[in-house]
Amino acid sequence: MNQRTEINSDLVKQKALDLGFHQVGIAAVDGVDTTAKQRLEAWIALGFHADMAWMTSPKRHNIQLVMPEVRSLICVALNYYTPHQRPGGKEYAKISRYAWGRDYHKIMHKKLKALSNWLQSLGTGIQGRYYADTGPIQDKVWAQRAGIGWIAKNGNLITREYGSWVFLGEVLTNLQLSPDKSHTQHCGSCTRCLQACPTDAITKPFVVDANRCIAYHTIENRDEKLPETIAANLQGWVAGCDICQDVCPWNQRFAKETDVAEFQPYSGNVSPKLVELAHISDRDWDRQFTASALRRIKPKMLQRNARANLEASPM
Repeated sequence: MNQRTEINSDLVKQKALDLGFHQVGIAAVDGVDTTAKQRLEAWIALGFHADMAWMTSPKRHNIQLVMPEVRSLICVALNYYTPHQRPGGKEYAKISRYAWGRDYHKIMHKKLKALSNWLQSLGTGIQGRYYADTGPIQDKVWAQRAGIGWIAKNGNLITREYGSWVFLGEVLTNLQLSPDKSHTQHCGSCTRCLQACPTDAITKPFVVDANRCIAYHTIENRDEKLPETIAANLQGWVAGCDICQDVCPWNQRFAKETDVAEFQPYSGNVSPKLVELAHISDRDWDRQFTASALRRIKPKMLQRNARANLEASPM
């Protein structure tokens, strides 16, 4: 019996849904995706990856360098949207929705581990390896190939059911599963995300320059001071940026509140005060952002981001 060909793809997808994932699709591995490879190489050649050196790994071009035996990817999406709205006053800091609640890595990894373990229990020799923004995987490229959604002009993956308010993950397996049809593009002629970006980080449709991106600078930039062009246009953002998602018609029309309780906001994450974050202590940072994805933004970075906002728009 060839176990690699006798596992029903619908059974696998139903298991993913039973574990709480909101969407699931399967993509076949059939060599290197030359189009995706060329796009990534061109983006890196322009220096648009800024200081994110990990984006240059050859494993992103060829998933078989991550797992030589891989034949299929089980791609999943988890809706994280909550309907809370930020206050409009300039005294408030803005934190990206993805980081309002518990660290998504912890939620995703628990579910992905369960899916991978279940898959491997189906037969001897079945392999499963999972990732959720934690490995050299082009998550959005594979999610589009698996039919979950399409890569939008702002670089995010949009789903018909939930907009772009989703976390992505995947299980790599040596099983030869029946693939889903790749998703088609549905941004049309809309350019709201390009027009709304205050730093022109979306240089043209589908191309984002991290050097100009508020999200990159507030989360990844470790310098003591932000570039002037970024600092002057933060508009209150201290951790990530949702501007291009907030203006997206797909998000405005199809966002649905998540059923994952852990994604509900922690106290203080929806409407923190800039003045308080500008002077946050290590102790207060540790208490406020326990089990949060925001722990990637260290206290000095958070202070820097808040102070840059205060200097750009004094109250």
